[in-house]
Amino acid sequence: MYKVVSCVSGRCAVLTGQPFLLGLAKFHLASGALCQKSAIRYPPTDIPEMPPCNFKPEEYKGMSKERMMEIRKLNCNPMTMKVTYYKKPVFIHQGYMQWLWDVDGRRYLDLFAGVATVSVGHCHPKVTAAAEQQMKRLWHTTNIYVYPPLHEYCEKLASYLPDPLKVVYLTNSGSEANDLAMLMARLHTGNFDIITFRGSYHGGSPQTMGLTSNAAYKYPIANGLGCTNTMCPDVFRGPWGGSHCRDSPVQTIRECSCAQGHCMANEQYLRQLKETFATSVPSRIAAFFAEPIQGMGGAVQYPKNYLKEAYKLVRERGGLCIADEVQTGFGRTGSHFWGFQGHGIVPDMVTMAKGIGNGFPIGAVVTTPEIASSFVKAFHFNTFGGNAMACAVGSSVLDTIKEDGTQQNSLHVGTYLMTELAKLRDKYEIIGDVRGKGLQIGVEMVKDKASRDPLPPEVMSELFEDIKDMGVLIGKGGVYGQTFRVQPPMCITKEDVDFFVAVFNKAIHSYMARK
Repeated sequence: MYKVVSCVSGRCAVLTGQPFLLGLAKFHLASGALCQKSAIRYPPTDIPEMPPCNFKPEEYKGMSKERMMEIRKLNCNPMTMKVTYYKKPVFIHQGYMQWLWDVDGRRYLDLFAGVATVSVGHCHPKVTAAAEQQMKRLWHTTNIYVYPPLHEYCEKLASYLPDPLKVVYLTNSGSEANDLAMLMARLHTGNFDIITFRGSYHGGSPQTMGLTSNAAYKYPIANGLGCTNTMCPDVFRGPWGGSHCRDSPVQTIRECSCAQGHCMANEQYLRQLKETFATSVPSRIAAFFAEPIQGMGGAVQYPKNYLKEAYKLVRERGGLCIADEVQTGFGRTGSHFWGFQGHGIVPDMVTMAKGIGNGFPIGAVVTTPEIASSFVKAFHFNTFGGNAMACAVGSSVLDTIKEDGTQQNSLHVGTYLMTELAKLRDKYEIIGDVRGKGLQIGVEMVKDKASRDPLPPEVMSELFEDIKDMGVLIGKGGVYGQTFRVQPPMCITKEDVDFFVAVFNKAIHSYMARK
């Protein structure tokens, strides 16, 4: 007999039960769950046991959940209600590293990191200390004055990028960074048209909305003039794909007869890009934007040499190549610090945000001196871009990634996670694809593997809710909302992976049994 906790809150009645194992994670057969505060009804009690955590959160003494929801409906941006994914919302109170606690003291393993934003861990002690120290010294001044944090950070950030990418523009978000990159590309080239992939997400501002290619993020107004979306070279859902197309520990379930070193899918998708050049844009273009691995699109990966060949085609037409590293940067892909490095390319501009500040609002564009020299025809000024607080936090994040071995952890734990998820893909008909690199992972759900039709939204929501109720927070993405996104703080462990895989298996198994 084992003493176990029958629900994942860590505040529940202790029961006893016989455990059984799936992989390295324990399951417990218990007769019920008694929680001190929460009135939430939990799923079946034979759920995996959450890994231990020594951190003790503060007791929540704030406003009630009912009052928060009233304010959310009356005073907050109405879209907050639309993006409240869960039938039973999660009321978050505190975070530490890979863990979040709700107002009832219930603990969750956070595998979405505030939409791939928390890079080194919630409230990481080193980053928190750096923020506190800077806060006592100087919050904000202006770029008119010369202050150390700005210059120390720009030099440090530039050192992580290859030549000639050495000029840094600091912003407050990824949308702002991409908006700025669009403007710089058009000024430098004297051209206007910009190409992106279908299914991409590059921001929600009036200009970047044109780069973004997903109807869910489009408003019915004129936006992003001069932006053209080309076919995404998706080797799972797209018309072409095979068994060794992508740079990932896990390949698609599709078969192909390509010889080693040759990829028919790559050739076909490049033909589609050439078709776009021939039919949809002028002979000279301003830029080509691409995420090294799509984020909101559902961790979509391209054939191995696609971006290398695409960059050549773009540059032949006068365009700049822009790598959107908002989600893939700062070691998330594991094998490299930047996602573009995994493709063997050097872009003309790199945009970044999210993980750059571990949750603090900061973004950046890094480009070449030549391109930067074209951006002096008028004054460019950003009130908060490069403020002292943001620079101190950003600098500490870079130090922490290096000191904690965060990139290496992303590689090893991420590879382990994808390998374990691939076992579930082989087990269940509704798991169509597992893909990604490091801790930029997507699990695409389908009605069946033969058709690859997306799993219906109501089923995705059902699984999403069950996974949350067992103590794990993940995301959703894809053009049809058919892909579970796993982009956690990069400090998670293999023990956390075992717990999540057991939870995911339990959710899928329970759904299949109900079906």
